[in-house]
Amino acid sequence: MVSLSSRMIETDGRPSGFDYLRLTLSTLVVLLHTVSISQGKMADAIFWDTPLRPLYQIAMPMFFALSGFLVAGSLERCKTIFKFLCLRAIRIYPALCVEVLLSAFILGPLLTNHSLSAYFLNKEFFSYMLNVTGDIHYTLPGVFEHNPSPSTVNGQLWTIPFELGCYVSLTVLSFLGIIRDRRIGLFAIPVATAALILARLVKYGGHFPSLAASFPGSLLVISFLSGVTIFLYRDIVTWRFRYFALSALAACALLGIIPDRAFLSPVPIAYTTVYLGLTNYKRLGFLRHADLSYGIFLYGYAVQQAVAGVFPWSREWYLNFLIAFPVILIVAGLSWHFVEKPTLELKSQISKIEGKYLAWREQRRSPLSAASVD
Repeated sequence: MVSLSSRMIETDGRPSGFDYLRLTLSTLVVLLHTVSISQGKMADAIFWDTPLRPLYQIAMPMFFALSGFLVAGSLERCKTIFKFLCLRAIRIYPALCVEVLLSAFILGPLLTNHSLSAYFLNKEFFSYMLNVTGDIHYTLPGVFEHNPSPSTVNGQLWTIPFELGCYVSLTVLSFLGIIRDRRIGLFAIPVATAALILARLVKYGGHFPSLAASFPGSLLVISFLSGVTIFLYRDIVTWRFRYFALSALAACALLGIIPDRAFLSPVPIAYTTVYLGLTNYKRLGFLRHADLSYGIFLYGYAVQQAVAGVFPWSREWYLNFLIAFPVILIVAGLSWHFVEKPTLELKSQISKIEGKYLAWREQRRSPLSAASVD
């Protein structure tokens, strides 16, 4: 049987499956938003309450599991936490900052029903800027007030604090030695799950309410940690279609068939994700030149809201998608070529800084070592 580690070697460490999976999941997120954006919360609730719910609900935890698997590799390759955190920062923050600024200074002024002076002096405008810190705010003055999903400029930003929480969690686990002792990952998943269940029981007075349509953010963090742990055990875990099929069925059952068992789903979801990611179908040309997934994920909601606001006749889920998605692809392409790709080129500078630090640290240690020998 082929281990995940062997499969990664077979694909030269760059299997195309992760590229296709990122693009598919980000597109699915846009598609799932079409109902609430076009027809409001009631229609969205009906949409989620169907036998297909597991297929809808699995998108975000798969995103986080995928991130956990790939980011764990980044952590293992980095020689310092400084470099690891810098790499995470340049991947997330530049595009996020640009999205926030474009929404606040271009989209908002164009679509607000306030005067420009009232818009720019409103406290909602200044609060919206806090999104770049992970303190999420959804409204801008007078923007999208009469949309079916009213006043929400970019609802997808709700995941940002939990994404930051993932990196903080992994940093803490790194200090605890998770790279040296991978058993820490096995320990972290049940402990985090138990803590989440206990927190919900306390919050709801001993009752255990069913999950809403979307995963709780804390469960997304557990999905991330599941991806991390699978990476650390990649020499033992096998890449096998049978296990993929069983994991996918288990994930769907836990999400939609067995009541209140979604808390047990992150591990099978993570294996399902990693299996698909390690497939290696031929890359289409556009995948070799751009990664549009983050831009689609980040800008999609705001573009969809703009379409629903500017073209009221488009408030059907399929019309919203058909009109918005080409625009989203263009915006994501611009984001990649003019924001994300240029900032990712800073990796070499970060590596140089890390190298200088390691050399300085080694130089400081050398006299001590010599003294101890004497």
